Amino acid sequence: MVYRKRWQHDKIVRSTHGVNCTGSCSWKIYVKDGIITSETQQTDYPTTDADFPEYEPRGCPRGASYSWYTYSPVRVKYPYVRGDLYKMWKAEMDEGQNPVEAWSNITSDPEKRAKYVNARGKGGFVRASGHEVCEMIGSATIHTIKKYGPDRVTGFSPIPAMSMVSYAGGTRFLSLIGGTILSFYDWYADLPPASLQPFRLQN
Repeated sequence: MVYRKRWQHDKIVRSTHGVNCTGSCSWKIYVKDGIITSETQQTDYPTTDADFPEYEPRGCPRGASYSWYTYSPVRVKYPYVRGDLYKMWKAEMDEGQNPVEAWSNITSDPEKRAKYVNARGKGGFVRASGHEVCEMIGSATIHTIKKYGPDRVTGFSPIPAMSMVSYAGGTRFLSLIGGTILSFYDWYADLPPASLQPFRLQN
């Protein structure tokens, strides 16, 4: 009885996975009382070409388990900052410092820098507001440009398959400030060789 209830659903909707997904494969999402119960791959992709293999089935094990992650108690839902760095940032801002100067004071002080750098890998993250996190990121970016030059700001935008608007926004930002743009394959270091083997091309 429990097994049967596990696979019951009210409806099936089409969706995809927008986070950390390279292909944005189409999935059948089974929903019961507004809660995702399971997922299976969509199998209605059109034929690509007579000279190319079909996409079916398209979807990875990570995608099949995504519905479990959606409701996981360890899912990150809010911005978090390393505790030591956050305390120093708050102290600088409470003194009325300009945000860029505040960041410079922290990173230019050998003792302060060593304190938050040495805390890496030890946990200690604390929740912060979206405004504070954006202010810290913006201050760090401006500080880096002023001290080292814009080409030292390196990054990659969300995976293109995830959202072309997000990808274009991030890439445009890096272009306008003179930053260095990497592809997400450079960041992940996981160019999928399987895609090159059947399709003979690299996107």
